[in-house]
Amino acid sequence: MKCHAIRIFETGGPEVLQWEKVEVVAPGMGEVLLDQTAVGLNFIDVYHRTGLYPLEQLPATPGMEGAGVVAAVGVGVTELMVGDRVAYAGLPPGAYAEKRLIPADRLVALPEKIDDRQAAAMMLQGMTAQYLLRSTYPVQSGDTILLHAAAGGVGLIACQWAKALGATVIGTVGSKEKAALAEAHGCDHTILYRQENIVERVREITGGVGVPVVYDSVGRETFAASLDCLRPRGVLVSFGNASGPVAPFEPGILAQKGSLYFTRPTLMTYTASRADLLASAEELFDIVLSGKVKIAIGQTYALADAAQAHRDLEGRKTVGSTVLLP
Repeated sequence: MKCHAIRIFETGGPEVLQWEKVEVVAPGMGEVLLDQTAVGLNFIDVYHRTGLYPLEQLPATPGMEGAGVVAAVGVGVTELMVGDRVAYAGLPPGAYAEKRLIPADRLVALPEKIDDRQAAAMMLQGMTAQYLLRSTYPVQSGDTILLHAAAGGVGLIACQWAKALGATVIGTVGSKEKAALAEAHGCDHTILYRQENIVERVREITGGVGVPVVYDSVGRETFAASLDCLRPRGVLVSFGNASGPVAPFEPGILAQKGSLYFTRPTLMTYTASRADLLASAEELFDIVLSGKVKIAIGQTYALADAAQAHRDLEGRKTVGSTVLLP
């Protein structure tokens, strides 16, 4: 059986994303064939496309997040049946396709009240927010936290979730429009990073104390400021490289700036086991269904137009989550 998919034959700019016909075979042992209804766009897709995070081999189909309907199951699959609505986020890549094979143990069943586009917009970003706020640095009521890219996909979810946990949220944004969006999703204080000094504003907001945690998905451009926003024994959680990877640094700087902690976590580690995956997804579904976290789909593109979606994401023209439609 044939379907269309985005293929990468070499790493590079958005132009390497090619819309091609591909052959899809029957699911093997432990696999599911999925008819995809919606695909999530994430910065890790850009890293795979450019080669910053190398894919195992080329040609390859990128994409780490999607939702759809089970079309066929392989031998040994017992938890899922044909017709089940499911979603996923994480390895293996291959989401940019009309149909795909995927290990059954990487799929989670979707609650009836969460639609496919919403699921594709929230699985990777929502479970990222879950592990960041609940595990990497467990946010407590009364904490004041700093979140970079507060109007992005992870940012809008994390702002709402942190607010529900009782935190005061400081968020960096690139424009007044993005500031308004972040504030509408629970961000208490926004910092226009192109116009304001991030460290000075954070110190002003916290009465000179600093914050216990900085969640930083920007990378190179914000690393130094993130360290200087932390209070003694604070935690810098570096979970992305939107501006490029953080340059090598001397660990002694963490001592000089107040016995700080630095960590570089990934969703793949936090959801590596089936039990952890299900627990993370369940907590995400629960808080979305409660109404405390609303998923903002800022824009949609046809999957065939993935190259333009990448250009807009890298150009910081997108807000909230982006969904690609097969």
